[in-house]
Amino acid sequence: MPKLKTRKSVSKRIKITKKKKALRSKAGKRHLLSSKSTKRKRGLRKKAVVSSAEKKLIQRAVPYS
Repeated sequence: MPKLKTRKSVSKRIKITKKKKALRSKAGKRHLLSSKSTKRKRGLRKKAVVSSAEKKLIQRAVPYS
């Protein structure tokens, strides 16, 4: 059986934890920040867990993590 290729774009965007959860950054922290409240920007700093619907796609894209 051939080795599976890792999708490098996915592996750079997602961190896999020890218990196989996938963490991602939140959207909306790149530009137009002056119109967003400080509280909202502070919430966008934290990582979010990838939803269960997308978890299977992530595992296929990053097979050896």
